[in-house]
Amino acid sequence: MKRTTRRDFIKASTAAALAAAVPFSRARGANNDIRAAVVGIRSQGANHINWFRNIPGVRVVAISDADSSFLDRERNKFGDRNEKVDAYVDFRKLLEDKSIDAIITATPNHWHALVTIWACQAGKDVYVEKPVSHNICEGRTMVEAARKYNRIVQSGTQRRSDTGLLEAIEYVRQGNLGRIILVRGIVYVGRGSIGKVDAPQPVPESVDYNLWTGPAPMQPLMRRNLHYDWHWVWPTGNGDLGNNGIHFMDICRWVLGKHSLAPRVMSIGGRFGYIDDGQTANTQIVFLDYEPAPIIFELRGLPRAKGDSAMDAYRSVRAGTVIHCEHGYVAGGWAYDNDGKKIKQFKVTGGGGHHANFIKAVRSRKTGDLNADILEGHLSSALCHMGNVSYRLGKQTSRAEVMDAIKGNSLMAEAFERMQEHLLVNAVDVKATPRILGPWLSMDPESETFVGDFHDKANDLVSREYRPPFVVPESV
Repeated sequence: MKRTTRRDFIKASTAAALAAAVPFSRARGANNDIRAAVVGIRSQGANHINWFRNIPGVRVVAISDADSSFLDRERNKFGDRNEKVDAYVDFRKLLEDKSIDAIITATPNHWHALVTIWACQAGKDVYVEKPVSHNICEGRTMVEAARKYNRIVQSGTQRRSDTGLLEAIEYVRQGNLGRIILVRGIVYVGRGSIGKVDAPQPVPESVDYNLWTGPAPMQPLMRRNLHYDWHWVWPTGNGDLGNNGIHFMDICRWVLGKHSLAPRVMSIGGRFGYIDDGQTANTQIVFLDYEPAPIIFELRGLPRAKGDSAMDAYRSVRAGTVIHCEHGYVAGGWAYDNDGKKIKQFKVTGGGGHHANFIKAVRSRKTGDLNADILEGHLSSALCHMGNVSYRLGKQTSRAEVMDAIKGNSLMAEAFERMQEHLLVNAVDVKATPRILGPWLSMDPESETFVGDFHDKANDLVSREYRPPFVVPESV
């Protein structure tokens, strides 16, 4: 499979940047409103409808979802407000409307790439939810599409618009706590069993299952819930590493100032505590071997102890980032010294202005105005994919084998020992739900493909087979 290298891509991007700015996809009306469409409206997409329609100068004029029940629900809300909206089951029909300027998409992950690429090709700007892609190759092709068609494409990693977080990162980069030793991502979010079925389940009558499945394999529904639980199976989701984890993986990479993929990755974890139809890890450690400071990502879906309703926390953080430095650390909006004494507070907000930032860039036609350009979203999403690739190539293993694999890596060993304690207090039987040790994988950041040991199997997971006509192209 021939891939565009980062060097080739940078050359092409530079040429595109020198070209004249492409105007909006339609003739502007007197009020200069931006006409937006939202694709995938069950939950987050429904939120996007309200977020965008409340931005001055933005009108949500179309909605799309493969489940007609959600279309009816949201169309009724528009009617109650005396607002007109066009509704489409098939997203491809929406693209034929030349009056639409921007697409906001909150579909399941396996649809993100096609929605974005097709929208770019149709002359639309795009706000794409996280993770931006379902695999590494998709993300790079999305970046290529944005550049080739001169479109504004924002990633839904909204913490890039958090001014307090930016202040904290600058504080660290200025050396106030000494050099960075490690950046740790934390997602300790409860995830229970999704149940186990012994036969195909009925697809809701309101769903066009062919469209919903799109580029994924057409398979019987082998879980209780079609919606949301797609996160926990590989054909459509990326587990919590790609679901919640991408936000904090993005911050980790942002802190380090890295603009390419990590040269090595390894993952340890499992789906512990229950046996269900989920395939992704509910407990996982990922080590991304950046120099001079690595990223360790820790994921936990079980509570802090069996029977407890609360979740674990690491230095007060349940979902966030901890920046470890020589003379202290930053966690939960505070800088601390090494004794845990608070030094400085940062007013972190979560990035509420992210949608308005997208609209600002749509109007200016300047990619540089974006706080989370698609390239940033691609790189951070790809780090999550790298961790999952190692996990998916892993094997059931003993504690001794894990310790041998991470020998000499004190940071990984410390994280693993805490994970072991976490499983112990949850009374996890590792024989029933085994521990998975993924191999060390080496990445060529230039081509964004794996090299060295296990590279053939790893590169099989860099892309996927697509179901016609829902094919993500290798290049655009």
